[in-house]
Amino acid sequence: MLRIITQRAEAQTELRRICDRTHDEQVLHKEATVREVLQTVRRQGDKALIYYTAEFDRVKLRPEDLRVSAAELDAAYQRVPKELLDAIRLARQNIESFHRQRVPKSWVQFCDEQVVLGKRYTPVDRAGLYVPGGQAAYPSTVLMNAVPAKVAGVPRIVLVTPPGEAGINPAVLVAAQEAGVEEIYRVGGAQAIAALAYGTETLPKVDVITGPGNIYVTLAKKLVYGTVGIDSLAGPSEVLIIADKAASPAHVAADMLAQAEHDQMAAAILLTDDMVLARKVVEEVKNQLENHPRRLLTEKAIAHYGLVVVVDSLEAAAELSNEFAPEHLELEITDPWALLDKIRHAGAIFLGYSTPEAVGDYLAGPNHTLPTSGSARYASALSVETFMKHSSLVQYSPTALERVASAIDILATTEGLYSHGASVQLRVEGSEKLAEPQ
Repeated sequence: MLRIITQRAEAQTELRRICDRTHDEQVLHKEATVREVLQTVRRQGDKALIYYTAEFDRVKLRPEDLRVSAAELDAAYQRVPKELLDAIRLARQNIESFHRQRVPKSWVQFCDEQVVLGKRYTPVDRAGLYVPGGQAAYPSTVLMNAVPAKVAGVPRIVLVTPPGEAGINPAVLVAAQEAGVEEIYRVGGAQAIAALAYGTETLPKVDVITGPGNIYVTLAKKLVYGTVGIDSLAGPSEVLIIADKAASPAHVAADMLAQAEHDQMAAAILLTDDMVLARKVVEEVKNQLENHPRRLLTEKAIAHYGLVVVVDSLEAAAELSNEFAPEHLELEITDPWALLDKIRHAGAIFLGYSTPEAVGDYLAGPNHTLPTSGSARYASALSVETFMKHSSLVQYSPTALERVASAIDILATTEGLYSHGASVQLRVEGSEKLAEPQ
């Protein structure tokens, strides 16, 4: 079960181990399998998708079965309770409201001598959204990926998700339609990423792929990056909680288990300056696991990647948190805003005793697709910008070009790029003849 650590050096070692939990020999072996899947789908297209879906998902399909039909989409609404539909619509509204504030604006600056500089933002032509499936359903992931893509103005959005023996969960199909996505394919795993990256007879090649998945999906995204853009390499989920003596042990334990129940490689970490709280949380985790519906999986995650660290101060906790750079950071302390300035690296930060991470997973609005495994040191949450790119705008008048011609020529000559300098000289001198390069 949960261990309590009091030594900083030992805590740092354990945090590094947890952060690096996806970098092992088993992962390298799986990468070889993923490479084979990618190559096969690239060569064989739909035929490979049919084969791998039968092999991995135990579902037999024909090429015409890959795309979810309009009739299936309509029927999904009849299978979703009204209260779930209402919750999906509320979540979509909040997510859209938040992401509309993040749309980057094109801009132009008019400088001296008729120089014009600027940036022009445009969406990608096609986006591919991966939604995990099989035994579970994640309508929230549909919304978190589809809504920002729609807000960005992507003309064509394609969603892929594993079929599962019972078919695609109707909540996923309804969430997709509520977000404005109706092009949905029943294919998952590395083969789905390959189809989106390279295209098949049925699935279109896209420009960017987003969405979380298992280790095979993550490795596939890593390997196709460059052929297409990706959002991030989201690994197993993780939460780090900084709590003081006023925090509720039951609440902290529940928040830790809320991450651990995702996956047996999920991480749940508590940093506190109060030993009494630490011990109570360990006991609470044990108690709450007694009748947990996902007890076996959750216990494995807690046993391998659960940790409680008692520190000297909240400032020391912030330092350790920055070293770990958690996907989710909860500040369950009396004055979270006072400690916020000490936090440099985190995917999402939840402030105060009444803000469990689950709020961000479902309804708050900010995206729940976040950087993991320490990548919050340099990466950010999925957003509208994930589905957009920008072009620089540059315009010079003859007068402005003449003013900088000499500097350009010196730089071009230094780099041995004769025609760079010539392209400016021809315009400034108004002559078709140039001296031979020295």
